[in-house]
Amino acid sequence: MNEKKNFDKILEDLINNLDHKPKLLLHSCCGPCSSYVITYLKDYFDITILYYNPNIEPYQEYLKRKNEQIRLIKELNLPNLDFLDIDYHNEDYREKIKGHEKDLEGGERCHLCYHLRLEKTATLAKEKGYEYFGTTLTVSPYKNAQVLNKIGEELASIYNVKWLYSDFKKKDGYKKSILLSKEYNLYRQDYCGCEFSNYHNISE
Repeated sequence: MNEKKNFDKILEDLINNLDHKPKLLLHSCCGPCSSYVITYLKDYFDITILYYNPNIEPYQEYLKRKNEQIRLIKELNLPNLDFLDIDYHNEDYREKIKGHEKDLEGGERCHLCYHLRLEKTATLAKEKGYEYFGTTLTVSPYKNAQVLNKIGEELASIYNVKWLYSDFKKKDGYKKSILLSKEYNLYRQDYCGCEFSNYHNISE
């Protein structure tokens, strides 16, 4: 059995050895999850938040979460924090998970969804000249950091852009995101995003 990597330690070691402030394209699933991640990384990276979540359904829910993400960024008002928005493209998500609609929550359907969102982040990071790409998804206790980091690592080798290893739920990251959500009065959803997670009522 392969030993699980300590991705939090890998990130910590990276931060401690940086000799400049790299540009990071950070995929964000929502404002609440990004709140802690941004505060954790802001002193070490120039961050652009990418809001690419075609899995979120219905569209009204997608817009609500996106607007909360934008509001949080404005209220944080950091000089090295930017926002990149792209189109919804729910059809891309539907095509990606075709045949996996009945998978258990957290299974292969979710892994395909991770891959879709992280690949878009990697391609844009490469295209726009970012040194690193990463995601806020690992802050959630419902997301598998081993799976997410493996996908990120594979995409990094394909697109020749550095993957930011992380397990942001460590150091009470998830609990801190809840406190920050209360501080900024952020809307916190009670399901991950797609209609299938809504059915299972899995909280992100």
